[in-house]
Formats: sequence, C-alpha cells, structure tokens
Amino acid sequence: MRPEIQALVDEIRDAIALIRRHLDWDNAVVRLDELNAEAERPDLWNDPTAAQKVMRERTRLEAAVRDTKALEQGLADNIDLIELGEAEGEQSIVDEAEQALRDLHARSQRSRLASLLSGEADANDAFVEIHAGAGGTEAQDWAEMLLRMYARWAEARGYKTQLIEESPGEEAGLKSVTIRVSGDNAYGWLKTESGVHRLVRISPFDSQARRQTSFASVWIYPVVDEDIEIEILDKDLRIDTYRASGAGGQHVNKTDSAVRMTHLPSGIVVACQTERSQHQNRDRAMEMLRARLYEAELQKREAESQAIEAGKSDIGWGHQIRSYVLQPYQMVKDLRTGVEKGNPTAVLDGDIDDFLAASLAAKAGSQRETAD
Repeated sequence: MRPEIQALVDEIRDAIALIRRHLDWDNAVVRLDELNAEAERPDLWNDPTAAQKVMRERTRLEAAVRDTKALEQGLADNIDLIELGEAEGEQSIVDEAEQALRDLHARSQRSRLASLLSGEADANDAFVEIHAGAGGTEAQDWAEMLLRMYARWAEARGYKTQLIEESPGEEAGLKSVTIRVSGDNAYGWLKTESGVHRLVRISPFDSQARRQTSFASVWIYPVVDEDIEIEILDKDLRIDTYRASGAGGQHVNKTDSAVRMTHLPSGIVVACQTERSQHQNRDRAMEMLRARLYEAELQKREAESQAIEAGKSDIGWGHQIRSYVLQPYQMVKDLRTGVEKGNPTAVLDGDIDDFLAASLAAKAGSQRETAD
C-alpha cells in the first residue's frame, strides 16, 4: 500500500476510534436496543411528547451506529481490494479502492465532528446574541461584522436565520443584536462561540487611519423545547416596554411594542422587538429567557462555571477567545485551541468550521478528563 494511502487508512481508523469513544459505543448499542423496544410498545403514543422524545433519540443514535458500522466495513473492504489488486497486478482495482478510501476519509471526518454533538441540547436551534464592547462606532461596526459572519456561516449550511432584536449604533454598526439560527445541531455547532472576540484593523472611521482594537461579546444559548420545565415566577421578572427601532417615515413603530425582560435573581436580560404586537414580543422574550436559564443549568451540570461567567466578564483585554487581525498582518487565531487561519476575509465571510471543530473537540476532551 502506498504511503499516502496508508496515511489515509490511519486517519480513518483514528476517526472511527474517536467516534466510538464519543458515543460510548457499548452503552450506545445497548441503549439503541432499548429504544427500539420502546418504539414497538403499542401504548407509546398515548403520551405524544414522550414518544417524540424517544423517536428523536432513537433516530439520532440509529444513524450514528449505522454510519460508524458502514465506515468500519468500508475500510475493511477497500483494504482487502487493494491487497487483492496488488497481488494480482490489477492496477484498476487498486485505483478504484484508493478513490473509495479518499471518499471514506471525507465521510469519516464529517462523522467524527458529528459525534461531538451529543449534548443534551445540541440538536436544538440556537440564539446568537452579540454586544459591542467599549469603543463606540468602532466596536459597534465590529458587532455588525460578527453578525454577518454568523449569518453567512448559517447560510452556507442551509440554516435559517431570524432577527429577534437589534439596537443600532449612533453612526454605524450595532450596539447589540440577537438572531435565531434554525437547523439540525445549530446549537451544538455554535455553543463554543460564546466569549469575547477581538478585532485589530486600520479604522475606517479614523481620519488619520490609525490601527484600532475593538471588542464584542458573543453569547450562544439553545432554543428549548416546550416540554422542558423552567420555572419562572412573576415576582422575579421586571418587564419594560419601549418603542421598537425602525427605518423612520411612515413605517416607524409609533407604539411601545418592544419588550425588555429582566430576570431579577440571575440578572439575565432579554429583549424582542421584531413581532407586530407587544403580546407577541412578550411571548418571544419569555422563550428567550427560558432558553437562557436552561443554558445556565446545562453549564452547571457540566461544571463549567467559566462559561456562565463569560457573559458577565468585561468586553475587553484578557477575556477574548479569538483574535481577528487585519493589520499589520493578516491572521485569525483561536486563543483556546491555537487554531490559526491566514485568510481573515474568508473567516469573516463565514469560514469558521475549523475553529468550531477544534473547540468542540477540546470541549469533549475536557469533559472526558473531568469524568475520569
């Protein structure tokens, strides 16, 4: 077997080993048998909510087990074909099997990443909340650039985005913005993006063209299912209404339909202004508040209090998770994983998969170490 093909084989084997470990393979197979048995129960759909939960878990686990077995079988079959072709001097067989291994390698890498998305809420849609740091127009423009980055990333994956709330800057950019990203595993892919993002560039707003450093914070939290119970007491809420921002003219909103909701015990604040009525905005804000409280509970369960505190930390030096440098050189570097990319234009256009994959792998590794 040629060295480059042997390297592919080794990487496929490593990917399969990681997938099996992330799935906790032996327990996953047992659990799938249990779910298959539950799915056959004649009274399962007497409780539609519980039935849907069973079927979702079964579908996810069945696909993971099936895909892993297919990778293992494909690897074995094509190794055998290469050995057969080499023994009989049939180069066409070898060539065909080598191409199949290249395709299998790409599949194994996708499956490896997908296996990292096994958290309780990973399959859910996600809210993406962005706040500009200190620095006025410069930071507000950076917040809008981050919004575009995540929107382009979502678009490339076939995900849908919906604007929930935005607070425009005085001159340009955004003081804050919240969008909903809808699609399979949206929260799972984005969950490690929470933190402070730092930009270094020649300011387009500075007449002297000086280099500026700007900060913006990103907070990711899952859209929660209705069957997840989150207790929110009326006495713990402060609800303020205000006039939703608009483009002006005849379309400007002339009523206080926008809603800002503060959860007093936690200090969490959410807002919604995109619906037509105050009642609708209130319902959407409550949905967002439930999601934020659920995310906080998930973080507590994972014993990662720093993820919660990140939302409260200063948006400035010493708290950033990633640096985007446009001047004096060009590089984007994730300060948690060390992953670097030398094309910030592509990154800001949504090419962030390498960062997401590395941070998800690092998160999964730290969780295994904690469990051990």
